[in-house]
Amino acid sequence: MVRKFRKRSCSLVTLKKFVYLISPKKIYKGFYEDLTKVLSVNNVKFFQLRLKKIKKVNIIKVATEIRKITKKYKVKLIINDHPSISKIINADGCHLGQKDGSIINSKKYLKKRIIGVTCHNSKLLAKIAVQNKADYLAFGSFYKSKLKPNAKRANMNILKWAKKNIKKPIVAIGGINDSNYKKFIKSGAKYIAISSYIWDNPKLKPEIAIRKFK
Repeated sequence: MVRKFRKRSCSLVTLKKFVYLISPKKIYKGFYEDLTKVLSVNNVKFFQLRLKKIKKVNIIKVATEIRKITKKYKVKLIINDHPSISKIINADGCHLGQKDGSIINSKKYLKKRIIGVTCHNSKLLAKIAVQNKADYLAFGSFYKSKLKPNAKRANMNILKWAKKNIKKPIVAIGGINDSNYKKFIKSGAKYIAISSYIWDNPKLKPEIAIRKFK
């Protein structure tokens, strides 16, 4: 008697995408290769290009290269501060600080693209952002970080409040690493923003560091 065996389909385990990855302060040699390896791990939902004190034309060049990589791995590309660059390179959206312009005007300009807003530790700023139809809200900095060492501090209670009162995705930012990220998710953050732990880690390469978030 010949037994027939059904072939079992093998599928890769897909990690939940909860990482909001922010670029290093400067684009270093080999960065694009590192970014490719990091995004291939498949736990990054957003990648924000954040470059300060750099000419727009140079940001556009960098963003254009990054767009190719984020598209390949189906990661949302967010441009910090510059709605115009977001539109030029056809990014997925733009992130605005409290001094970076109007949410309403940016929504009109970018139409259906994503608009995220920094709310620090403020319930009032969060309510205003929701009223102006921001797509996600970022709270922090919860700890001191290399990316923004002088940023205003936030309390964990703001995440608990937002979880109950804000029906928008919440991003936690500031000094988040592999040993503390889970408590932010438990407190109400849907995404955790990380940067220095990935790009400036003295012990781990970026593609290894990103695997600590699972």
